[in-house]
Amino acid sequence: MSQGRVNPSFTLETQGITGLGEVYYNLIEPVIIEEALKRSEGELGQGGTLLVSTGKFTGRSPKDKHIVKTPSVEDKIWWDQNAAMTPQGFDALYDDMVAHMQGRDYFVQDLFGGADPAHRLDVRMVTELAWHSLFIRHMLRRPDSDELTEFTADWTVINCPSFKADPERHNCRSETVVAMNFDRKMILIGGTEYAGENKKSVFTLLNYLLPERGIMPMHCSANHAPGNAVDTAIFFGLSGTGKTTLSADPSRILIGDDEHGWSERGTFNFEGGCYAKTIKLSAEAEPEIFATTTKFATVIENMVYDKDTKELDFEDDSLTANMRCAYPLEYISNASKTALGGHPKNIIMLTCDAFGVLPPIARLTPAQAMYHFLSGFTAKVAGTERGVTEPEPTFSTCFGAPFMPRRPEEYGRLLRDKIAKHGATCWLVNTGWTGGAYGEGSRMPIRATRALLSAALDGTLNNGQFRKDENFGFEVPVSVPSVADLLLTPRRTWEDGAAYDAQAEKLVQMFSDNFEQYLPHIDDDVKAVAIG
Repeated sequence: MSQGRVNPSFTLETQGITGLGEVYYNLIEPVIIEEALKRSEGELGQGGTLLVSTGKFTGRSPKDKHIVKTPSVEDKIWWDQNAAMTPQGFDALYDDMVAHMQGRDYFVQDLFGGADPAHRLDVRMVTELAWHSLFIRHMLRRPDSDELTEFTADWTVINCPSFKADPERHNCRSETVVAMNFDRKMILIGGTEYAGENKKSVFTLLNYLLPERGIMPMHCSANHAPGNAVDTAIFFGLSGTGKTTLSADPSRILIGDDEHGWSERGTFNFEGGCYAKTIKLSAEAEPEIFATTTKFATVIENMVYDKDTKELDFEDDSLTANMRCAYPLEYISNASKTALGGHPKNIIMLTCDAFGVLPPIARLTPAQAMYHFLSGFTAKVAGTERGVTEPEPTFSTCFGAPFMPRRPEEYGRLLRDKIAKHGATCWLVNTGWTGGAYGEGSRMPIRATRALLSAALDGTLNNGQFRKDENFGFEVPVSVPSVADLLLTPRRTWEDGAAYDAQAEKLVQMFSDNFEQYLPHIDDDVKAVAIG
């Protein structure tokens, strides 16, 4: 039954799941790859990577995520964002999924969600696909061998891609389902092979559990100064804002690239690995991430490759633009061995403003930080469709709305209070456009962004002279070494000042319109920021 270490008193059988085929517990990487290849789940790539495809789904299915509506949680969930499922629907889903699993082989990984032993979540991942077992073994944190013989999970996740849900019987939306039941401490995933559902289900779970302990869960990257974990920085940002690139500073220690908690003890990574986008990845721009694409056991997901040489094509997005690689954190040379940091000294909120209005950097008060955190603003550039001529705003609250089970104001207040308590300095950094909107202006020079971040992180920027921004009220530095003064005043970079004013007025109104949904739920200090 078992080919790896497991607590003999905590098997699937003792959990009431019987009648399966072979069950493989806590296999190590070489053995998992052997099993995946034996089952024709993928191909062996250069350096011993595993090349896989996720089929129909090459990304998450946020509309198919459900939380079971029970009395213990119904008053705490943000139901506008999270679809409900009845307890009866979940019970039927569980019974039907376990019946479907009969006689089939399954892979179990017993793992930790969280690097801080005081706050980690013990998770059992049960997967139909061997390569999903490898993926989640990278993405969560691996117990020591001795810890496995005493491991008992707080939560169990069962992922069965070949199972198709029945929307009428299971009270869900489609044949694809991700269902979370807080009373039964179980997550069921069916109808999708996309591996990201595994890790994001655990992140969503932590986003619900941790705030009750006063811990801030964050969709962010984090690093700290060498030999000085007290000098920790965190980077919030939606896709395309530069979160991974700017946090991957070779002169600092990488704590993690995606999911973290902020407790009374400091910052800690939820994960044990990275899930990096590989589209247009290059050895010149991101050498360490690029190097992982030929390292043993890295999962290469949805990439086009030469069938003879197994050489990867980083430009071909014909399968998906969301092509990725998953690898353990230790594959990055400057990664923290403990994945722990101090209380954030600097908090960076990254935005890509394609309207050309926001300054390259601004300093925020705790109330302003909560406002911009709840706003979660970035902008998509104009597409090639006929009639689309200007950028489109994107507001994803808390820089990760799909993963937030609670109302966003709860996370916002927690962040605001921790910033105030620990004296963190919060910065809004615009990596978008200057001198005009997308199509007229130019992208913010990466050299200037790096210089501004360096000045912020080493403390010199905080001691400089600031002016108050006329549109958003935050503080903008007047002068920064190695950065043109002109760049710090966006209006001056536009040829037509009146055109800038009109664009700024439009963007401020977009923020205001979006923020109306939060006004009934926030404190007066943040309302003052919102209404100017």
